[in-house]
Amino acid sequence: MEITLKGDREFEDIPSLKTKALRINLNENIYGTFAEIGAGQETVRQFFRAGGGSNTIAKAMSAYDKDFSDAIYGAEEDGRYVTEARLRKMLSHEINLIEERLSRDKHPNKMFFSYANTVTTIDFAKQYKGHGWVGIRYQIDQDKPYNEIILHLRFRENDARLQQETLGILGTNLIYGAYYKYNEPKKLLRYLYDHLDQDQIEIDTINFSGPVFENVDNRLMSLQLVKNNMTDAVMFAPDGNNVLPAKILYKKNILALRGSFRPVTKVNIDMFQKSYDMFIKENKVDPNNTQVVFEITLSNLRAEGEIDEQDFMDRARLLCSLGHTVLISNFQEYYKLVEYFSQYSKNRMGLSMGVNNLVDIFDEKYYRHLSGGILEAFGKLFFKDLRVYLYPMLNEDAAIMDSETLKVHPRMKELYKFFKYNGKVVDITDFDPSILTIFSRSVLKSITDGDEGWEEMLPPGVSKIIKEKRLFGYEAKEVIRNQ
Repeated sequence: MEITLKGDREFEDIPSLKTKALRINLNENIYGTFAEIGAGQETVRQFFRAGGGSNTIAKAMSAYDKDFSDAIYGAEEDGRYVTEARLRKMLSHEINLIEERLSRDKHPNKMFFSYANTVTTIDFAKQYKGHGWVGIRYQIDQDKPYNEIILHLRFRENDARLQQETLGILGTNLIYGAYYKYNEPKKLLRYLYDHLDQDQIEIDTINFSGPVFENVDNRLMSLQLVKNNMTDAVMFAPDGNNVLPAKILYKKNILALRGSFRPVTKVNIDMFQKSYDMFIKENKVDPNNTQVVFEITLSNLRAEGEIDEQDFMDRARLLCSLGHTVLISNFQEYYKLVEYFSQYSKNRMGLSMGVNNLVDIFDEKYYRHLSGGILEAFGKLFFKDLRVYLYPMLNEDAAIMDSETLKVHPRMKELYKFFKYNGKVVDITDFDPSILTIFSRSVLKSITDGDEGWEEMLPPGVSKIIKEKRLFGYEAKEVIRNQ
């Protein structure tokens, strides 16, 4: 029995990499292949070092030459190699090979797996830090279908050797978690960072599939990535699957709308439609190369200090049902959002917002942590070819407030005038004045209280989705009212 002393505190004992690899190696039924391209065979090296690798490793390979890689896995249409499509081909090819070459009669209890990664590390100029796709396809029972975990990572370290070692640690954590933590996918996510710091690597996309993950919602897993500070933002497409932000935003004109969308109201949709019409008329904006993003900040997902996951799911499902692409971020300030977009595109960008949001942008208190204060933030916000499309609101006297009548702090007046004069702030003039009294919080209260008439404040079809999918507590209140 382990000795404990007075004053000892409980802590989580994280297994070493050798312990994780050895536990896999000592299981006589776990057997598979390692295919690693771009950063050495760093993951399989952990299993060789641990001992007993012959029990686990059927094959380890690295098809570094592009012609060899294409001959084995097939050429990609876009000619790229560090892609999700390439990773999936690697996983499928290696699983097919092991099923073909190893007889089930001879190995009746083997649980086959294929681990693969395709990555690019930091370049010689140290301007591009590199990224990669990592995944595993595996069985937990020889008679059951395969499960799959696929993730995308970005390196944050400035040395190729360190990035290689980091990849090996992550890969070992992934394989261990896939077998021994699959029943707790949220913990599996956190354990990917065992023996790693968050300034070493960023995981910005992950998808689970297969029978053991049939109850896992990948949008919720996206939320965990942001919640655990594994990444600053995640994105999911209208089909509900997580999607790589770089794939969606690369070289696009971007129009972003931030809101609580709790639920989506006529005001939200009117703001989107009118700002979009204005945006695509801008110079150098191609409608066919434009991406609209509905962004929800993590601060808008919190309830009593904790994230309400059901509330998140309701918003996500509603926005997806309406055909929109959604970004969940940690960016409280708008300039951070623009900086994030700038990683992927240098094309024209637009922000659609209400008057109250613009007034907040000109509040100095949000920038006290910056050495350059509000001027530094505005330099990051407006130095790109960015324009704010301003949706009006009603003031306390029921008068319309727009860019001409809004009030900022006296010290900010001249700064505001500068951006207004230079066309960085443009009014949305073709709005519907009859809907300016609609607020999401009022609609939500009506839904949760079981009131009638809230349907009229939502765009066509939205109330039907809320009722059919029982969003925002509709079902519970409906049952109470019927009783």
